[in-house]
Amino acid sequence: MSNNQLFYPTRLQLSGLEPLVVTNESNFVNVGERCNVTGSRKFLRLIKEGDFDTAIDVAREQVEGGAQILDINMDEGMLDGKEAMITFLNLIAAEPDISRIPIMVDSSKWHIIEAGLQCIQGKGVVNSISLKEGESLFKEQAKKIKRYGAATVVMAFDEKGQADTYERRIEICERSYRVLVDEVGFSANDIIFDPNIFPVGTGIEAHANYAVDFFKATQWIRTNLPGAHVSGGVSNVSFSFRGNDVVREAMHSAFLFHAIKHGMTMGIVNPSTLTVYDDIPKDLLQHVEDVLLNRTPDATEKMLDFAQGVQGSTKTKAQDLTWREASVEKRIEHALVKGITAFIEEDTEEVRQKVDRPLNVIEGPLMDGMNVVGDLFGNGKMFLPQVVKSARVMKKAVAYLEPFLEADKANNPDQRGKGKVLMATVKGDVHDIGKNIVGVVLGCNNYEVIDLGVMVPADKILEAAKEHNVDVIGLSGLITPSLDEMVYVAEELERNNFNTPLLIGGATTSKTHTAVKIEPSYSKAATLHVTDASRSVTVVEKLLGKDRDEFTANLAVDYEKIRKNHAAKQSGSSLVKFNHAQENITKLNWESYSPPTPNELGLQTIDFSLRDLRSYIDWTPFFQAWELHGRFPAILKDKVVGDEATKLYEDAQEMLDKIIQEKWLSAKGITRIEEASSKGETVQLGSDLSFEFIRQQHQAKSGKPNRCLADFIAPSEAKIKDYIGGFVVTAGLGIEKHIERFEKDHKDYESIMLKALADRLAEAAAEYLHHRVRVNIWGYAPEEKLSNEDLIREKYKGIRPAPGYPACPDHTEKEKLFTWLNAPELIGVSLTESMAMLPTASVSGYYFSHPESRYFNVGKINTDQVADYAQRKSWSLEEANKWLKPNLL
Repeated sequence: MSNNQLFYPTRLQLSGLEPLVVTNESNFVNVGERCNVTGSRKFLRLIKEGDFDTAIDVAREQVEGGAQILDINMDEGMLDGKEAMITFLNLIAAEPDISRIPIMVDSSKWHIIEAGLQCIQGKGVVNSISLKEGESLFKEQAKKIKRYGAATVVMAFDEKGQADTYERRIEICERSYRVLVDEVGFSANDIIFDPNIFPVGTGIEAHANYAVDFFKATQWIRTNLPGAHVSGGVSNVSFSFRGNDVVREAMHSAFLFHAIKHGMTMGIVNPSTLTVYDDIPKDLLQHVEDVLLNRTPDATEKMLDFAQGVQGSTKTKAQDLTWREASVEKRIEHALVKGITAFIEEDTEEVRQKVDRPLNVIEGPLMDGMNVVGDLFGNGKMFLPQVVKSARVMKKAVAYLEPFLEADKANNPDQRGKGKVLMATVKGDVHDIGKNIVGVVLGCNNYEVIDLGVMVPADKILEAAKEHNVDVIGLSGLITPSLDEMVYVAEELERNNFNTPLLIGGATTSKTHTAVKIEPSYSKAATLHVTDASRSVTVVEKLLGKDRDEFTANLAVDYEKIRKNHAAKQSGSSLVKFNHAQENITKLNWESYSPPTPNELGLQTIDFSLRDLRSYIDWTPFFQAWELHGRFPAILKDKVVGDEATKLYEDAQEMLDKIIQEKWLSAKGITRIEEASSKGETVQLGSDLSFEFIRQQHQAKSGKPNRCLADFIAPSEAKIKDYIGGFVVTAGLGIEKHIERFEKDHKDYESIMLKALADRLAEAAAEYLHHRVRVNIWGYAPEEKLSNEDLIREKYKGIRPAPGYPACPDHTEKEKLFTWLNAPELIGVSLTESMAMLPTASVSGYYFSHPESRYFNVGKINTDQVADYAQRKSWSLEEANKWLKPNLL
């Protein structure tokens, strides 16, 4: 039985722009700690100086570094904490990459907490309330938090002071719980106890059991106070060893290891400075745990002596081949873990000579080695690029064995691995990097993967599933029309009486969409959403394992709750009538504004130099594609993933050199600028072409408009000349033959690397062309001199929104754009029936020049706007509902 089964089930639901649901099955939740003026000198300086732009970057780095909740604290004597809190929260609300996660409003002053609660969107967390000023104030604050719809951290503090023993911790937490649940009516799932993490290793005898008491209190809370969570500030525990980062990081990692086992759910911790528990040197770990667990009376004294010898220790890389002296089984394991292909064929042959059948080589040392890889990956001790390299070694070994396996197959026709997984990118969609990564990870774990490729229609998926008698079907998609195709595949599986579990994955997919739209269409087997490659093995193992019935039953309950919650939210969604939204447009002063006249009108094609594009690459999404999260270039020095990120970056540079020198790819673009005017949500170009846009329909805050992209083009009644631009770029021309070459040689790592680099080059081409448009072709910013970092942060004038994305979510407008630009004929970029671009490494969009133009999310719209849009597009309502489905209530 796992530890979390010992605790009461709990379900904490928080949200920013995206939901965060914390249950017993969830991993530890990291609360970002650096947006705290009391804990970060840098952040304090930025706030004091009023440099909120850079302060926002601190928040962004926390999110990119893995924070799932953002703690914000403005408590400092020389600050107007309330004003700073309001300003900062309002600014990050306009940053979707930050505001997508929930906010923890952190203050010791209630008026600052309440001001923060009035600013945040979604469901946040208050940090904190306590009984230190008595039950009356405690209940009053709790009732307000409940009315604001937030969760709360409750400190183990009462009228007598802060709890510092096990007994005091549980006494205060139980009393607080009973007041909140029984008297205030507070949901137990919204209570997060902080039972106080104090420093250990201080030399004071009374402090020696602080960590042990925290562990015990945590377990007591999770087993006696149903629904409650436990959190804490982890860095406090190592305060006695400040100045020695090696010891402190080891203490944090070991403390978390034991705290999580005892039921700690979340904590304020910097994940980038955590050491992997198993990687802590054994002698250091022994001393650290002697202190944390209070195992010996002289533990602190010994730790202090030992710490002198580990300060500033560094890692060294072994460059020799001593591993070749081990047994052949250990050599194979080492090669798989390290991704070394040099000796794998000779080692594979050596094992083959020792066993009865070639299959035993795979099921023996090769799978033993891959099990080690799987364990390391699952525990966060290996990262995706390393796993893909391991798969390359495995595939090379299997390819060597192929002739021997074929010869042996006739005598053993029924042999198979752990299960068969069919994977496909659905009809109309051409994106497959994520799907390929999942296939590699599953293959590493002895699942047979049947990959049907991209643009696969439903009938082909069903036919292949029957032919191969697969155990699981996986569907992938990147663009929003793929969501509807996935529903159709589910309906076809249902109609044809399949009972094969269905996995859903891809950038536009979500657990909510899967629960609300896909799962109800397929009742005969489990349907579930998989967030990333690292979860795929665990999910498939549970679907096919001995406890699958319990797993699928729990899954059904979970998805039913999601559907009910979704329905409740939709019924309470606040949308204004379309005509009211049209009265609340973006107010721009067209009387005093003169739109810039382009230097050049009409079509222009561009042959890009890949060498020029290289300097425009935004590398952060490249690492995200490999599931290494962090911002470039800081990720290269990250204490958790830095080494692997650096290797990946070096490999990328090496391949990029080859791409450029050997001309593997070519990049082309096309752009056009023409006179335009707006009328409502329509932008008209001459008499024959119009671009149709959609307006926000949510209940806007006071003073905020219901935006539409057409607002940024001068209205026809203004009688002034304005312009709109469009573009398509690609960096994927010529990629197919190289992908085929890599896949033929079982080089998944190189194949995925090339696709990822082509995507980055395409985005770089879009950035480069937009720069040329601003400075030369349109020429409205001729003096612009921005660094690549400034370009990535979109500090330029004007915007380039893309059809199918939040500000203009209808993918079908790409058809008009591509026709207007003649993109298929002039640069070889075409559209699939679902509006995906081919080659996949392509980018398209519009150009708006108005200095107040900005990106935004249209969000949900109502039937009155859908009807209007259908009329403008000459569509039936059915067709409008089909293409706008993701935006419908």
